[in-house]
Amino acid sequence: MKPLIVQGDSTILLDVHNEAFEIARADINPFCELEKSPEHIHTYRISPLSLWNGASAGIVGEEIITTLEKHSRYPIPENVTYRIMDLISRFGKLKLEETDDSEVLFLKIEDKMIHAELANNKRLDKLLRPQGNGFLLQLYNRGTIKLELIKLGYPVEDLAPLKEGDPMDVALRDVTGDGSRFTVRDYQVEAAETFVGNNRPGTGFGTIVLPCGSGKTIVGIKIIDLLKTNTLILTTNVAAVHQWIDELSDKTNLSSDEIGEYTGDRKEIKPITIGTYQILVWRKDKQSEYKHFQLFKERNWGLIIYDEVHLLPAPVFRVTAELQTVRRVGLTATLVREDGAEENVFSLVGPKRFEIPWKQLEAKGWIAEASCHEIRIDLSDKHKIEYAVADSRKKFRIASENPIKMEIAAELIANHGEDSILVIGQYIKQLQDMSKALKAPIITGKTPNQERERIFEDFRQKKIKVLVVSKVANFAINLPDASVAIQISGTFGSRQEEAQRLGRILRPKEKNSYFYSIISRYTNEEEYAANRQQFLTEQGYKYHIEMWDRKEFINE
Repeated sequence: MKPLIVQGDSTILLDVHNEAFEIARADINPFCELEKSPEHIHTYRISPLSLWNGASAGIVGEEIITTLEKHSRYPIPENVTYRIMDLISRFGKLKLEETDDSEVLFLKIEDKMIHAELANNKRLDKLLRPQGNGFLLQLYNRGTIKLELIKLGYPVEDLAPLKEGDPMDVALRDVTGDGSRFTVRDYQVEAAETFVGNNRPGTGFGTIVLPCGSGKTIVGIKIIDLLKTNTLILTTNVAAVHQWIDELSDKTNLSSDEIGEYTGDRKEIKPITIGTYQILVWRKDKQSEYKHFQLFKERNWGLIIYDEVHLLPAPVFRVTAELQTVRRVGLTATLVREDGAEENVFSLVGPKRFEIPWKQLEAKGWIAEASCHEIRIDLSDKHKIEYAVADSRKKFRIASENPIKMEIAAELIANHGEDSILVIGQYIKQLQDMSKALKAPIITGKTPNQERERIFEDFRQKKIKVLVVSKVANFAINLPDASVAIQISGTFGSRQEEAQRLGRILRPKEKNSYFYSIISRYTNEEEYAANRQQFLTEQGYKYHIEMWDRKEFINE
């Protein structure tokens, strides 16, 4: 019996217990989105954006239909086949091309119905000027138009050329600073070359999706090596900025005079400049300008790298719309955005150009094998009453700060005496109490950068075995020897946060990794936990559900 059931509403049910489950999941992932992942049946949806991401990667409608027929238990509903062919055919019907005027682009539309629809759209009146079988638009409206059109259901194939930035002499080293051989892995080379695409029209912009711990920074460095141009790198925090600087210094021939840091601490602008999203969106008040947006114009950049692009702040999207002539790549472990702005990433940064499944890299040893556990505990009688009368948001906090979690964390740490352990949470008071009880250092957003980096280095050097961290652990921090993560609270149902936190322990190492999430049962924390796990379930991870009764764990 085949594993898929394709339904008339464009959802797909995938039987987890079918022997072809993993093959079918891998085959449909490029053009589907996971919606629900309970124990027995996973639900996927074929959405316009998932189809257009597939189309941008070269997948055609016939290929999708063939894949579904191969794995489907029953005939595919005719309306679904029609919808797939209709939606995917829209990719390429609108082409953005250059004109003789370098400040003007031409939106070419062969379909007369689409042309008529856009000509009568009042939102586009001020942006598009009719001409022949299309419209003229100003270069600076390139991103805005692409975003408006995808909202109308018409993705634009952007074939207009990208400008060349100032050249830069850069080459990769064969040997790193510590004398180790340096080789870019095959999938990292493939990702970089797929993005660059021999500088053909329609290439040089997009997103690369790779698991945490798989070396996305190296992919970025390889792209810099291929393009050899002035590059602006934007990332999540100062620690990540310093990691980029260290990696560039260690693995390329660039000198310190060629690598600049643009943060709250330093404002250097050099051929390679690494800054934070936070400094870009800083302003005195809500009425003031974003004065650091000027960074985008300080040099003739030939490449912009958006590290952790799923966290790109909304104000930066507006600037990204104006930078459509610059090569740009988003690096991420997941395109999931909790604000639902995936279409912004698609339009303004670019479609998905390369992705490789987490489990595929795990099988090859490029990331650590991880075992995921959800440990469910009761609330005390006192907290049950408090929970019963609270509103939804307060209920979640009561469940998240369940004091029994401290006992379990201590027991888990005792069981992993030889491991380097991260205890990760959302609420500062809870983390401070945990830090005091465990006699472990704590890092929060308020920890000064210098102190933060000193503690991280002590953890890397194994001077510290247990480290308590807040949401700073959601971002790019390099702790290669961490092999256990204990999550005691999180940001509601954030799928991207769950993926980022698991990623902290996926650096390749000799031992397996363990990810524990402690949840208060019979509370709304259970519901949020199920949502958090969706993305990782899609990647092939299974959560072992365990009950805790103060004496022993009981597997459900």
